Amino acid sequence: MSYWITTAVAIISFLIAALTGIVLIPFLKKIHFGQTILEIGPNWHKSKQGTPIMGGFMFIISSIVAGVAGYMLLKSNNLFDTAETEAWQGFVKQISCMLFALLFAGIGFIDDYIKAVKKQNLGLNPKQKMIMQFVLCAAFLAVLYVLGDKSTEINLMFLKRDFGIFYYPVMIIFMIYISNAVNLTDGVDGLCGSITFITMLALSAVCGILEMFEISVYAIAVAGGCLGFLMWNFHPAKCFMGDTGSMYLGGAFVAIGLTTHNHLLIVLIGLIYILEALSVVIQVTYFKITARSHYKKTGEKGKGKRIFKMSPIHHHFELSGFSEYKIVITFSIAALIVSVIGVILMI
Repeated sequence: MSYWITTAVAIISFLIAALTGIVLIPFLKKIHFGQTILEIGPNWHKSKQGTPIMGGFMFIISSIVAGVAGYMLLKSNNLFDTAETEAWQGFVKQISCMLFALLFAGIGFIDDYIKAVKKQNLGLNPKQKMIMQFVLCAAFLAVLYVLGDKSTEINLMFLKRDFGIFYYPVMIIFMIYISNAVNLTDGVDGLCGSITFITMLALSAVCGILEMFEISVYAIAVAGGCLGFLMWNFHPAKCFMGDTGSMYLGGAFVAIGLTTHNHLLIVLIGLIYILEALSVVIQVTYFKITARSHYKKTGEKGKGKRIFKMSPIHHHFELSGFSEYKIVITFSIAALIVSVIGVILMI
């Protein structure tokens, strides 16, 4: 794939996202779609009360427009023959990834809308989210199956294991975990956007290596959109991506990753997301176990212990004295390292 097409798609997406913020942020302020800050968070986060949410529309719009533009550039430069079956499947996969991410964004939009209207951080309950995500993940796997990805092997590069029919429920759980992990990473100004910018660059490179050019241009479009959004989201943030944005990014990441059918690659490139979510699992599990033990000894409820000062783990670092800038830089460097390792393994 020509490097100038990749560059053009990234620039188009960046500009659309950055310029959309000029119109979108005042509009969100006008309709009072602002963030409500929970009491349990760091005290200094209260200054962010009322900051517009749903800023994720910046990179949602830009990545879709730039992704389609990228496909048209590929086609106009005869980099593939759209009459061939494989080329047609590549186009359908690109559209499927976009649609999957958009539908995930729809779940986030409903959540954000409830929060904005009710002015509280409750939104959809976990059961409602899980059901919708389960259906979407199952549908996406069905699309990949129809398009020819009928392998039930879990590919860990150096080890492959055929799970048979159990592959699909395992993958659904995996997709739900990863997509929600991306959502959990959005808790500090610029964090989720910065990490996703890096992971999408890596996925674009991997898809290019695998000659999945249609998916590659969509990944680079998401990366460019994230960079444009960061112009408005770096500390102090003028807007947040909201669940609309973070769910879109989570959906895009797992969809693009699954098209490569390389599961270790997804784990490596998305390791920061995974650790963020894992910190929540560890925190909640440990609290419940110690609370149950304390209750048996004293009869007091809700007296469990915590491993981290707060989860997800970026809040632990924040409460340990890390500035938001330092957290973003540290986590981004870590994301860059594991992403580079992932790309190198694919070469």
